[in-house]
Amino acid sequence: MNTTSSIHNLVELAARKRLPHHQYTDRATVRWIAAHRPDFPEGPPPPVLRPVSRQLLAHAAIPGDWLAEVRCHDSLHGIRHAVRTAVLAALLAEATGLGDDDIATLIVAAAVHDCRRLHDKDDSGHGARAAIWLTDNADAVWHHFGITATPSQITAAGTAVRLHDLPYERFSPDDHADHACAETITDLLKAADALDRYRLPKLTWWPDPTRVRSAAFTQMRATAFELVVRSESAWLAGAGSADSVSSTLTTMELTG
Repeated sequence: MNTTSSIHNLVELAARKRLPHHQYTDRATVRWIAAHRPDFPEGPPPPVLRPVSRQLLAHAAIPGDWLAEVRCHDSLHGIRHAVRTAVLAALLAEATGLGDDDIATLIVAAAVHDCRRLHDKDDSGHGARAAIWLTDNADAVWHHFGITATPSQITAAGTAVRLHDLPYERFSPDDHADHACAETITDLLKAADALDRYRLPKLTWWPDPTRVRSAAFTQMRATAFELVVRSESAWLAGAGSADSVSSTLTTMELTG
């Protein structure tokens, strides 16, 4: 399961700028994450997920053969990250007041947003590759979630996936035009993806509210942090990537 040397954990490797292309969490790194828990402000609990969100999240662990690189399945950008991002996207959607169709579009986009990654470093263009894959395989993807997509949902999901790894300040005129047609879905996917950055082994890589556009982002940070620590610990204890997140959702009472 864990192929990272016990001598050089991810925190040490990040400090030395020696992170490998495929990165797997380790016990020392999870202890370091837990020890650096931010001083989150007091706030309301996360919203209660609607039945439609709970139903869709039950399918958020995508099939392994949808991944471009098998070594990413259990890595930092693998199944656990994808499922947590889908959960956080659903919570943001509930807090924002999205309708059922938009929630479905967002959760699907979140589940597949990193499926074309080749490694865990700066894999430039993986969002664009995933968007193309999603569009080409839309029927199979939406069927996996038990729903049928409209053309507008496929377009919105593809746009959000394509733009998720591109900072706003680097948008081209065409990117801005596409973003304007799928603004809410794109902004919430980028925010959910950013919230799961607590899994990363360097404090400067953790969630930064100045890089996202979601009013609900700040109130979800404590939930996102706890979700990372608990699910990564469960994986290290022997649970599969999908089960480690689903069991954490139950213990955190996020899915009712």
